[in-house]
Amino acid sequence: MEKTNAQKIKLGIFVLAGLTLFVAAVYFIGKKQNMFGQTSHISTVFNNVNGLQLGNNVRYSGINVGTVKDIEMINDTMIRVDMIINDKILPHIKTDAVATISSDGLVGNMIINILPGKGNAPNVKAGDVIKSFSKVRTEDILKTLSVTNENAAILTADLIKITKEITDGKGTVGMLLNDTSMANDLKETLHYLKITSQGTTTSVAQLNQLMASLNRKDNVVGVINDTAVANKIKHIVTNLEKSSIKIDSVVENLNATITNAKDGKGAINYLSNDPKLVQKIDSTMTNINQSSIKLNQNMEALKHNFLFRGYFKKQEKEQQKALKK
Repeated sequence: MEKTNAQKIKLGIFVLAGLTLFVAAVYFIGKKQNMFGQTSHISTVFNNVNGLQLGNNVRYSGINVGTVKDIEMINDTMIRVDMIINDKILPHIKTDAVATISSDGLVGNMIINILPGKGNAPNVKAGDVIKSFSKVRTEDILKTLSVTNENAAILTADLIKITKEITDGKGTVGMLLNDTSMANDLKETLHYLKITSQGTTTSVAQLNQLMASLNRKDNVVGVINDTAVANKIKHIVTNLEKSSIKIDSVVENLNATITNAKDGKGAINYLSNDPKLVQKIDSTMTNINQSSIKLNQNMEALKHNFLFRGYFKKQEKEQQKALKK
């Protein structure tokens, strides 16, 4: 059946509308995937991509700057993620930037967030690998919470058991809480400890005062610390050493003299060991004493002699005048 012109026109309009929609869809999808703009590739390495898929967005400071181009498993702990980044944004990304994986909202798709770096690091270039940071996964959080809950249950059971024993008066703490005599003893002990602490504080203060006074020059230690006094003491010690040497020499000479006297050398031995000489000296001293007595008698006789009486009286008067003056 031959188609009419109206049907042909309708078919052409339908095809044209479908082609327009297809081109528009390809344009919008390509624009979203950065297929028509100038882009560059950079990559990063994660140990877990947390469900990241090809085509997911890449954001820098909250702005969509690219998409995930490729995800490659390097080994069991390293996963390489290749990203397509708009060349207009690439100069703003530094080499110390950090890539993290997060969700787009609470239940949205996983995306890559690039956190700006700090400092004056150079810009990234095409093909560079930036650092990554893996956040704690929800599974890990739940696993940690599960372990924490188990530990909390164990701790709660132990705490209930300990509390019951304390209430029943078991153990040291229970005895302290329930035994009044022990509580009084403990209170008294703390009182004595307080008194002892006060005494210790006073002693420490006195000791500090004593240590401070040692540096003053009005005590022995302070005088010793004075450099001038130290030099004087050093000089005195030096003189004592010299005097000690001289005393040793004198003692040696004295010992030699005594030895010579004992050995019969010199006048000392002669005077001390010759008995005849001693008798002569004795006799001489006796004669001197007798002569002195006779001389006194003669002088007394001269005083009474009329020839010398005037002379002696004159001498007595002069002596009395001298005493009065």
